[in-house]
Amino acid sequence: MSDDLTTIFKPGTEVEVSSNDNGFRGAWYTAIIIKTKPRNKTIQVEYNTLMADEAGTKPLRETLNVVQLRPLPPREKNVLEFKFSDEVDAYYNDGWWEGVVTEVLPGNRYSVFFRATREQLEFSGTQLRIHREWFYGKWVPPLDQQDAEAYISKELNASNNNKFIKGATVEVCSDEEGFYGAWFTATLLEQLSNGNFKIQYKTLRNDDDTAFLIETVDSNHIRPCPPKEAIDHFRMFEEVDAMHNDGWWVGVVFKVLSRQRYEVFFRATDEEIVFKQSDLRRHLEWINGKWVSSSSLYGFAVAVPYGLEGTTTKY
Repeated sequence: MSDDLTTIFKPGTEVEVSSNDNGFRGAWYTAIIIKTKPRNKTIQVEYNTLMADEAGTKPLRETLNVVQLRPLPPREKNVLEFKFSDEVDAYYNDGWWEGVVTEVLPGNRYSVFFRATREQLEFSGTQLRIHREWFYGKWVPPLDQQDAEAYISKELNASNNNKFIKGATVEVCSDEEGFYGAWFTATLLEQLSNGNFKIQYKTLRNDDDTAFLIETVDSNHIRPCPPKEAIDHFRMFEEVDAMHNDGWWVGVVFKVLSRQRYEVFFRATDEEIVFKQSDLRRHLEWINGKWVSSSSLYGFAVAVPYGLEGTTTKY
């Protein structure tokens, strides 16, 4: 997100491209830049793996906003071993998909959970890479931080008892357009015989605005409420949830402002919004019945496990 990204994206350059289209969120695809239009900050690309025809003979071309592009991430020279809760990209369906390692299996294989699709799939270590973000013209974490374990996440203790009982307050997500990336609080009304859950939202109303909306959701779209915690401050590039439009939306701290205010970037909508600290919380994932903290990156600092703030090491 530099002031003029078109200066580093020239015709012939190989890049990675993201998409906000349904079914493609959370994935990066390699492409070649064909033409740039600096005035309106759009770039025409030709994909390496996505085709325009069913026969697979004509590469797909698209004109995209420059914020959807980034350079190719640096690759490790040595074979890596990943650990539980490492944030990774997995090569799947012709692209690199953002996920979290949920299980280390024998034979250099790993089970990976995908936040965007709520799926869990198994991959060889050769199909994975360290997940990186492109901020201010630099990779976070940079290549030379591999041995420092830049993407450490810690499994958080959580009780599995009484997670989903009648009357419990829970959080619910949706795959519908306009709601991706948000969790809404709800009351659990009933667990159905097919394993689904009947819930009533606490902030979303029905179509005629006569009552709070009641829906049935599956187990991939419901979780307990995250633990409440006192946060002294948030750091740049830290992943957070922001209370916005009646729900908690996942974003990244883009700027630290005065008076405990933060500018948060939302990848799902390409928006940047300013929030008070009281409207933010640390972003956590509910994976295999336990809370897992995403990595918090402060400049080039190595993120530390959840709960060990103040011990961050700089390299």
